[in-house]
Amino acid sequence: MTKLKVAVKPIGPDLSLKERSYQALREAITNMNIYDDNAELKLDERTLSQQFGISRTPLREGLARLEQEGLIKIVPRRGVYVVRKTKAEILDMICVWAALESMAARRATKLASEEGLSALHDLVDLFDYDDVTGHMGEYSEANIKFHQAIIALGACDLIKEITDGLFMHVRAIRQRTIFENDRARRSIVDHKEIVIALEARDTERAERLVREHTLKLQAHVERYVDID
Repeated sequence: MTKLKVAVKPIGPDLSLKERSYQALREAITNMNIYDDNAELKLDERTLSQQFGISRTPLREGLARLEQEGLIKIVPRRGVYVVRKTKAEILDMICVWAALESMAARRATKLASEEGLSALHDLVDLFDYDDVTGHMGEYSEANIKFHQAIIALGACDLIKEITDGLFMHVRAIRQRTIFENDRARRSIVDHKEIVIALEARDTERAERLVREHTLKLQAHVERYVDID
């Protein structure tokens, strides 16, 4: 059985312990690969308390907030479990993401600075579709950051807020599927074309390419991915 690895970062001093605990927990859970086959979704309070270096009280307060947000489920006398969405829910999430990211791309052609658009090359130019198979880990992470960057370049707080709510699940399903059916190589081609359209300030093309790119993920999930 593949166990999820909780990537824990030190809790900084600038916020209350309660808030810091919540934010650290949320980040750690967001970065889990929850759609890996046979992933272990149960969290251990004692282990988390030791990893974060905090007592059970702020930990449980943070977990309660995460349950309210729908990221975890606390089952009395059984434990804490990360919530996975159904396949139908994932397909809907990807559809919504496609609409929002494509609108962000449209806005980016009009609002983003040249420096902001140019920075996308750092997430695209390092990878070539002929040899990406030797750098899948690095590309998987760059792929996620590329889509986050487009959202940011759209400069709309509400789009960012909504996509933040979808991010854990869309990120995890992207990370799982990027290794399947030659998706990484085709993704690189799409990303390069998207950057060209954005830098050309070609609004209609950039919006269409971003939307079509994400809908390819939706089609792949619908055809190939089984989620219990």
